Amino acid sequence: MTNTPEPAATPDSPTAATDPSERSGRDEVLDARTFDRIRQPRGAARLPLGDGAWHQLARAYVWVRLISTTTVLLVVLAVALALSLWVHQLWVWIPAGIVLVILVWTLAITPRQARAYGYQLRADDLVMRRGILWQRMVAVPYGRMQLVDISHGPLDRGFGIAQLKLVTAAASSGVTIPGLTQEAAERLRDTLIDVAESRRTGL
Repeated sequence: MTNTPEPAATPDSPTAATDPSERSGRDEVLDARTFDRIRQPRGAARLPLGDGAWHQLARAYVWVRLISTTTVLLVVLAVALALSLWVHQLWVWIPAGIVLVILVWTLAITPRQARAYGYQLRADDLVMRRGILWQRMVAVPYGRMQLVDISHGPLDRGFGIAQLKLVTAAASSGVTIPGLTQEAAERLRDTLIDVAESRRTGL
């Protein structure tokens, strides 16, 4: 009698999806077209990364943010010029100048912000971290997830990225992961739904 080897679990199979902590190293779907490593603060008081594989945002997310922010900047600048030249309302440059400074600062720090995002699939929860100056790390237990939502606008679709939102019973513990590739968002959604269902049913 010969022993037939069991088929290996594929990333889309329930076996692979029910224990995300078993994944180590880079994932072909989750890590495709993403940054190589998380940008961290230099201080010793930074939030530690810990063990396990961290996944990051798609590189295209930076371009989407830069294009959208630049568009807003140009609109504000055009409105301010129109009011000051045609209507002679020079006071408009006070609020417009403040907005323009904020938008220019946003453009400057966008690449650094994008590299500070990361998420990790652990045995019992999903952990998301972000921020350089203001750091945040959130852990969402799989069993408390109620909704996994994918959304993307026209510009997102043009660059092939999407936003994934996790909704839990407590609104404060929800997590939004922006800038995922479309394939990574769909794969992560299916994995989280499978794991959440197995945790709730006790399988």
